[in-house]
Amino acid sequence: MFQNPRYLTRGVSLSIPPELVLLLWYLIEAMPEPEDYLQVFELSGESGRQKIVHRQEQPPYEQVHLLDWAEPVTAKLFVIDDGDHSTMLLASEY
Repeated sequence: MFQNPRYLTRGVSLSIPPELVLLLWYLIEAMPEPEDYLQVFELSGESGRQKIVHRQEQPPYEQVHLLDWAEPVTAKLFVIDDGDHSTMLLASEY
């Protein structure tokens, strides 16, 4: 999964820094198999750092990352693989 063409919605491209978008795609690539078709990322600031909570439902998976980041972003994103392509979107765009 997630080895097909990748797309971003307008909301993601306008509100999430490109470096952070690339990091989120990498976190999906670095996951142990198997992957769920739906990946969830919750972004928030914690003590001036970027907190990323990455999870999926089946099989259960959750990983928390804390990074030094100039301006932490707060957002919830979904990444969906439909077999033909993968799309990263804000939860509010779902």
